[in-house]
Amino acid sequence: MCHTILRCCSWAVTGLMAAALSACVSFSPQPGPDAQVPGSGNYQVLTTPIVALGDTQEHEPTGWPLYDNDSAVDAYVEVAQRPPEQPLFGRRIMEWALQAHPNENFLHLGDVLDLSCRSEAQRMSRVFNAAGRAGAILPGNHDGLMFGIYGYSIMDDILNRDAQKWNQACRRGASLEEKANKGQNEAFSKRDFIQMYLEGQAAVPSQPGIQLPPARGSHRVSWRNPNAEAFLSGIEAHVLDGYAYADSFLAQRIQLPRAPGATRNVIVIGLDTNQAGPLVSSWDTLMGRSPGSIGHVNLDQVRALTHWVTEAKKKGDLVIFAGHHNWRALGLPSRLLLRSLMSRVDHPLVYLSAHTHRGFWAAHRELDIRPVLELNVSSLSDWPVAYRRISFAYDEAAKRILVRGELMPHGEDPVESDDELMAAWEGQTCGSLNVPVDAIRAVDGELVRKQRESRGSLVGWLLKRFGPDCEGCDATLYEHAHAYQDAMLDAIMQVKQFVDADTRTLIRAEFPRWCKGASFDECVEKLRAEQPKDYAEQVDLFRRKAKLVDLLGAHLDDLTEPRARAYMTCRAVQAAKLDFDATEETRNENRSEAKRRAERFFLTEASVGMD
Repeated sequence: MCHTILRCCSWAVTGLMAAALSACVSFSPQPGPDAQVPGSGNYQVLTTPIVALGDTQEHEPTGWPLYDNDSAVDAYVEVAQRPPEQPLFGRRIMEWALQAHPNENFLHLGDVLDLSCRSEAQRMSRVFNAAGRAGAILPGNHDGLMFGIYGYSIMDDILNRDAQKWNQACRRGASLEEKANKGQNEAFSKRDFIQMYLEGQAAVPSQPGIQLPPARGSHRVSWRNPNAEAFLSGIEAHVLDGYAYADSFLAQRIQLPRAPGATRNVIVIGLDTNQAGPLVSSWDTLMGRSPGSIGHVNLDQVRALTHWVTEAKKKGDLVIFAGHHNWRALGLPSRLLLRSLMSRVDHPLVYLSAHTHRGFWAAHRELDIRPVLELNVSSLSDWPVAYRRISFAYDEAAKRILVRGELMPHGEDPVESDDELMAAWEGQTCGSLNVPVDAIRAVDGELVRKQRESRGSLVGWLLKRFGPDCEGCDATLYEHAHAYQDAMLDAIMQVKQFVDADTRTLIRAEFPRWCKGASFDECVEKLRAEQPKDYAEQVDLFRRKAKLVDLLGAHLDDLTEPRARAYMTCRAVQAAKLDFDATEETRNENRSEAKRRAERFFLTEASVGMD
């Protein structure tokens, strides 16, 4: 996404930043799949549907403020700072999507996290664990790099200033009065992501034998599930230390559930497209690109998983490829490597992806005469908020794969416009609340408006960013951070007013010492009323607000009543759409409805052959 280019080059001259922004304006639709002829083909359904989603980008909003997602940057690079509803309620969207299909396994196509903090991973793990069924997560560029861009070595050089900045930004609550969540490893590296993921999968009783890597050193993991019918059927991983940790990889073999009467298995090879080590990062940065925006698959990963392709060919299984980065966002060497790997299969080629936050269908014919049909799922953090239910069928005689990618949610009929997509969300979340949707939309509209109006000036941002180090230079940054914490406190207060009895958990939370004796409302209002006299008081007040937002926000996850869940899901979706609608089309990263329609966003199925 183009905003990552700006973040990557935040140290560069203003002209380079302007060039990065202008590069986002041009748009040429990708070539689409072959036109479908109604009733054509003799397809045998091979799989039952799985839920495919991506780019949830759970964000830690209460650590030390950073220029990288300050409101001043957000004024120029959309989604640098999302509406306050997203960090509070955004994970409820994924929770809702998973719980809406309780009998279907899921595949998350990456960017579970945003800033890449341990706290973000812990919150999302809770949602995944509550799903109560098999699933797999592919690493995205935000899953182990700061904001999906910066690959600081937090393990070898914790005293490094930039590594410290990452760690401080992940210290939820931001206060210094306690040791909890204030350690030296709150930042979450690529190695940490792989380690936590393997620990979670190893804890599943039906997946015995996963050997966990040690805390330090280079280590390989090669595992095959003894259960031949298992969803997650194999893992090939390699973890590295120091500045090389981003070259680590986690590749997965996923066997999709067979449809009744199916004569073939369908295997998804989940690639790790974010092998963004120091050499890659340096080259991409010199070329004016974010190391995270371009996907990389190295030869060591391809060699490690080639035996899965060979095995599938011998058995007659269909192989579907998947990765976080969309096909055209993969570096040319990576695409050449994957084309070579794909040449080993003797059936049509399909690739599932995320990363773009817009969603599309495309057919890629460069580098080889055999096309690659790509289904790019949408985002659950930015509009269009959507996901897919995916299944596969095969025409043996014609050698064609049919991919059904049901756009979700929908009503009785498939959605064919943004209005219909929003109506589906409203009908299934807001519509169950016995509260006028207009009333919820008005509340979120006001919060989104205030957040956008509180944006600062990019000129001021640049002066502070490139100026000399001095006490108080971050005063403007803290002013913006105050406004954002205030907006989140407003949102929390609105939850309290709506869900009534369910807020007992919130009200009974153990407040910090400076709130003792105050009620829920009084504690919030007391902080809101304070006027800091100098920079030191401004920082202290910010930390106390962040502490309260962290404390109360964490308890929002304890509101498990269906009505509370629907309310928070509704608000997160509404805020994403309202923020999108308030953004000029030239700055919405090609996510306008017209551009998505040109790339067949609303299409529900497509097929691909051998040429």
